[in-house]
Amino acid sequence: MTHQFPALTGAQKKELQEIALRIIAPGKGVLAADESVGSMGKRLHQIGVENTEENRRQFRQILFRADERINSCIGGVIFFHETLYQKADDGTFFVNMIQDKGITVGIKVDKGVVPLPGTNGESTTQGLDGLSERCAQYKKDGANFAKWRCVFKISDTTPSTLSIEENANVLARYSSICQQHGIVPIVEPEVLPDGDHDLRRCQYVTEKVLAALYKSMSDHHVYLEGTLLKPNMATAGNSCPTKYSAEEVAMATVTALRRSVPPAVAGVMFLSGGQSEEEASVNLNAINKCPLVKPWPLTFSYGRALQASALKTWCGHKENESAATDQFIKRAEVNSLACQGKYAGDGDDESDQIYVSNHTY
Repeated sequence: MTHQFPALTGAQKKELQEIALRIIAPGKGVLAADESVGSMGKRLHQIGVENTEENRRQFRQILFRADERINSCIGGVIFFHETLYQKADDGTFFVNMIQDKGITVGIKVDKGVVPLPGTNGESTTQGLDGLSERCAQYKKDGANFAKWRCVFKISDTTPSTLSIEENANVLARYSSICQQHGIVPIVEPEVLPDGDHDLRRCQYVTEKVLAALYKSMSDHHVYLEGTLLKPNMATAGNSCPTKYSAEEVAMATVTALRRSVPPAVAGVMFLSGGQSEEEASVNLNAINKCPLVKPWPLTFSYGRALQASALKTWCGHKENESAATDQFIKRAEVNSLACQGKYAGDGDDESDQIYVSNHTY
């Protein structure tokens, strides 16, 4: 019969659960500021700013210098390796700036997606080699949670069983390694919005991906109360001719979660998946107002959907920094309301789309 080796002590489990619950306290979500150098370069290129370390630092500083208004909206910030060791203009480490606000520091630890042989253009995520040593160092340097992203494409032949099972296993191994070092793992199995599939197809695939994930998490004895899930919302493909309401997206999303995610998971924080800032907020609000029973906090872990307006306002000009920070705070406050089902919407259905085909970090 199966046997569970006692991987974590009671004290370790208590610490992990406390960290997870602190991140997703009522009204709070996560700022995903973990874009790689290449991904950040694409964002900066859109506003005509050169992709240098200094410019990347300046933009991150615009976000991290936000005043006490974000303290009730943001429970955690995901850093990229470079950012974890950068300082503000006054010499304060970004890590300390975030911690001084009572916000938990996290770190992206995967090494990006790579092709998965034997599949039709599918991928897995690399970075398990050396992860234990990196987690030990990141914990010393102030990180208390981590993030790892795997992606799945919907087509006539994908996602394959091989892709689903391989990525589920990778996410579970990552989670187990993180927990050994007192780091809460955020697992991000993203079903990409690329394609013309309808809402039901996305819901079905999301259910299958999540069911496989939690089977693997069980096999690896991951302590679910000390984990967070970062899934996609169930949405139609970006080329789908049918347009669905926020209420339909919410019902499909919550149904998929209820069918596949154990109630023991500490919380669910959605990625924005290329939705516009306003669309991501409206859909999150609808998810929290969905009449189905929801045993987990349902909040946000947004990158582009928290940063797009700030980036556009900044445009690399120092005189715009304060206004850009205000734009970030506005989106944080909006999403804080949305994760409580209290956002009425601003009526801006024409906000800029931030969808990127086959998006990578």
